Amino acid sequence: MKLEFIGAAHEVTGSCTLVSACGKRFLVDCGMEQGKDLFENAELPVAPGSIDFILLTHAHIDHSGKIPELVARGYSAPVYATGATHELCKIMLMDSAHIAEQEAVWRNRKAKRSGKELYVPPYTVQDAQKALTLFRPCSYEKTVSPANGISVRFIDAGHLLGSASIEITAEENGGKTTVVFSGDVGNIDRPLINDPVSPKKADYLVIESTYGDRLHGERSDYVSQLVHVLQETFDRGGNVVIPAFAVGRTQELLYLLRVVKERGLIHGHGDFPVYVDSPLAVSATEIYSGEMEEYYDPEAIELLSKGINPIKFPGLRVAVTSEESIRINQDPDPKVILSASGMCEAGRIRHHLKHNLWRKESTVLFVGYQTEGTLGRLLIDGAKDIKLFGEEIKVNAAIEQMDGISGHADRDMLLSWIGGFETKPKRVFVNHGSDTVCDIFANAVEERFSIPAMAPYSGAVFDTALDSFTQEGNRRPIEKKPAKERESAMYQKLTAAIGKLAAIAERWKNGSNKDLSKFADQILALCKKWDR
Repeated sequence: MKLEFIGAAHEVTGSCTLVSACGKRFLVDCGMEQGKDLFENAELPVAPGSIDFILLTHAHIDHSGKIPELVARGYSAPVYATGATHELCKIMLMDSAHIAEQEAVWRNRKAKRSGKELYVPPYTVQDAQKALTLFRPCSYEKTVSPANGISVRFIDAGHLLGSASIEITAEENGGKTTVVFSGDVGNIDRPLINDPVSPKKADYLVIESTYGDRLHGERSDYVSQLVHVLQETFDRGGNVVIPAFAVGRTQELLYLLRVVKERGLIHGHGDFPVYVDSPLAVSATEIYSGEMEEYYDPEAIELLSKGINPIKFPGLRVAVTSEESIRINQDPDPKVILSASGMCEAGRIRHHLKHNLWRKESTVLFVGYQTEGTLGRLLIDGAKDIKLFGEEIKVNAAIEQMDGISGHADRDMLLSWIGGFETKPKRVFVNHGSDTVCDIFANAVEERFSIPAMAPYSGAVFDTALDSFTQEGNRRPIEKKPAKERESAMYQKLTAAIGKLAAIAERWKNGSNKDLSKFADQILALCKKWDR
């Protein structure tokens, strides 16, 4: 088995690993990068159409977001994921495609006025729709065999509804090798979902390290923290604006807000409204409210058995249209506004920040990880002024952060998760962490378990048969290319078309000699026409 590390290598987002085993090539995750890139990622070394299948740990865009792009370039094989991941991807990938198309319209309007090259989006709604037809829903703990000699098991990772660690066993050359990909390992004692489960064994482990250099601290009382912020802000006459990931974190906050309202913990403002202002979050909330008992923790299941919806309550209001979103800030009464994106990089949250950051009465409450280079991180780090929609905004609002509510395990939780293996891996590869954190956590693994651990860079290739790296990764930081060296949008379109052609050629490898000869002649004629 060979592992080629493509994305989330010394970076937090863009998870993607190419695995070769039993004559097959497949991906574990195919995520979009978010925030600032530090290192140039290696290009996928094979045509998308030649990839045999994809294993997806969970629905977050930094793990799933580039699957439609692969489809646009010729990928047409299965995508294996849990049933809940499939349901969430139905809305997340479609939302991502809509955003890509809207951005293309906006950029091309400017390009036409300036005479510049038109922008081609990485994928379209049609590509996302096609990608969703490729999903093959799987259950936790049930073994599936996507190819001869390869067996796969999805194990509850406790990070998001349907999130999974993936155990892959390959039998080849008279031997058997098991590799576990942790996916994103969840925090413990969180609303709605179960704690992460440790797999039993692995020869090799690929593990995330988002919080690999820090601890969440003592188990925080989420409800008390929330009540404190709400009460103080409402008493000042302000709004509590919560930038929250539309899928996962929004629903956890709704669970906590239901508890706050149910227990009457806010004095003088007991009927305060809670707005969910994100079409994606509204759709995700409906999925969470559906038949998802397989993925819920015992407390949520007990509530459902009593006829109580864990994430709905009086005063909950949703905003789907732009007009509904605009009216939220026209209402002077104190309120909670839950809006995406969670890192404030896009979406309606930026409008709510524009209307509330300058107000000393309001509070912006962060409830999730903020990647370096994002607006959310700047605010947490104490920015006094920011720019939104071309306008300078003074930061007068209180900036707060809830302790311990992260969706990721901290350093000791990750180490404890590894400690739960009955048979420890002989090597550990650390990814999905910022540059220095990957190395720090690799050292922590070695110290705790005396297991060789390392953090590969993008492009590194490890061969389990040799038990060593056969190719080193790229350690060079990104250097901004001069304008003349940047690939034009049309050139990107050309390379995507070539990828599709390669995928078609791969599918015709067992065709008749007559058809193959005709196909080759047509390609050669095309080459001759354009060879200058």
